[in-house]
Amino acid sequence: MKKSIRKKKNPFNFVFTGKQYCETASLELFKYNEDQISEENIENLNQFKGFKDKDYFYWLNISGIHEVDKIYKLCNELGIYMLTIQDILDVSQRPKFQQYDDYLFFSLKSVIKSDTEEAESEQISFILGNNFLISFQEKKGNYFDHIRFRLRENVGILRKTGIDYLLYLSLESIIDNYFKTIDEINHKVDAIQKDELLLNASPDIINSIELNKRLTYKVKKAITPIREFTAVLERSPSKFVDPDHMKFYYELKDLSLTIIDECDYLGSILESKINLYFSIQGHNMNRVMKTLTIVATIFIPLTFVAGVYGMNFTNMPELAWKYGYYAVWGFFVIIFFLMVIYFRKKSWF
Repeated sequence: MKKSIRKKKNPFNFVFTGKQYCETASLELFKYNEDQISEENIENLNQFKGFKDKDYFYWLNISGIHEVDKIYKLCNELGIYMLTIQDILDVSQRPKFQQYDDYLFFSLKSVIKSDTEEAESEQISFILGNNFLISFQEKKGNYFDHIRFRLRENVGILRKTGIDYLLYLSLESIIDNYFKTIDEINHKVDAIQKDELLLNASPDIINSIELNKRLTYKVKKAITPIREFTAVLERSPSKFVDPDHMKFYYELKDLSLTIIDECDYLGSILESKINLYFSIQGHNMNRVMKTLTIVATIFIPLTFVAGVYGMNFTNMPELAWKYGYYAVWGFFVIIFFLMVIYFRKKSWF
């Protein structure tokens, strides 16, 4: 991932710092109220007329923000400040929440599951105005499919309430993705049983634990801004959020706290499993070292005796004795069994 470039000679030279997931950016516009709804895909920005009709609510969803010129042109026509445009395109920074005079800006990370154990994160940004919501996604996803269905079929209260309720549903769908990720981590943690660690303490297990621990931290880091965002709204209500709808955002706060608590719990479980793994490794190593020490200790006196009778002196009485060889072997066997009995009494093995 590219790093944010803030020192620029031309302040209008914006840079996208993420990956290109699709060829072109797609713009999907919903224009609706309680009685009517229209939907269109905007291919030419010259056809976009803004959000001028105050009798309707607008939701503009943009998938693919790598086309910097297109994003800048759109935001510039809507009166979006340069700092906000920079924050939308800079996906390497931490999530943030900022209130402006004309709109509310909020960005967060959503976990993208990949084919491998690792998971990437996608930045999703929102701009909430009086009668419009703009969502910016790095790639096309299915986060908001159920919202599109509710709009088209007029299901629930979405078309009867303000645009801030649409933001709530969007954030709720991203939080739901966090819950799915946490459930997957839970299943993987449950699969790493204590018996498996005891019977098969291999490096693959510790790699799996570390990957899940890293993913848990990533989820916690991603969900924290939602808690901070709702806390800010609770302390100083925004003119873009209806006071009657604050109960929905309090629900988001409770959900984010639940995920944070679950991440803390999973983190402690994974940490304890790592400690258990190294304890088992240490215990196995001690058993090996104890066995080797016992074997070496038994052979010390036997090696000494063999060394003595291996000396090439002429006047060694036992060398000319008829039963000398058998006597030495008998002495070896007696020493061996005496030391084994002694070690057993000491409970060394």
